[in-house]
Amino acid sequence: MIQVDLRDVRDDDSLRLLAWRNSPAVAPFMYTDRRIKAEEHARWFAAAPRDQRRRYWIIEAEGEPVGLANLYDIDRDHHRCAWAYYLAEPSTRGKGIGAYVEYWVLQHVFEALGFNKLWCEVVADNEAVWRLHQSFGFQVEARLHDHIRKGDTFREVLGLGLLRTDWLAVRPACRERLAAKGFNLPSIE
Repeated sequence: MIQVDLRDVRDDDSLRLLAWRNSPAVAPFMYTDRRIKAEEHARWFAAAPRDQRRRYWIIEAEGEPVGLANLYDIDRDHHRCAWAYYLAEPSTRGKGIGAYVEYWVLQHVFEALGFNKLWCEVVADNEAVWRLHQSFGFQVEARLHDHIRKGDTFREVLGLGLLRTDWLAVRPACRERLAAKGFNLPSIE
């Protein structure tokens, strides 16, 4: 069993996050894959803790930082937000860590925050990720044609949404699937 935890981002994570964001394991899957400069990153990192519409966590596997998860566009009036995550260490992929993170975030959004909807956007050719989202109950709500430009090519993006009622319907099966892989699924406070 792999021990996975999500913890708040700390000051000492700054350089790690910049390296991850610019790495070939992460940058190709982001909306902007240009190299992020240190000054730009420093401005973002300094502002992030004060932004009430965002929340960031470091994903740890076996006590080692391996990725980032975040909520954004947090809208407490309409009880919704969006989310994204990445695993920066390629050796961690295919082990169920992404599925654990997805479960943890869904529990946090729908149980701890009490929100009604969670949204995400995925580059359409990142099939493994949008299929993972669908396995947790997300539905494709939008196909955004030529939505982003990667190099000289425009790419399609899928917008996927999940309602709290739909999550509650699939949660037991998702929990069982992760428990069968040996993950300990504590409740999210």
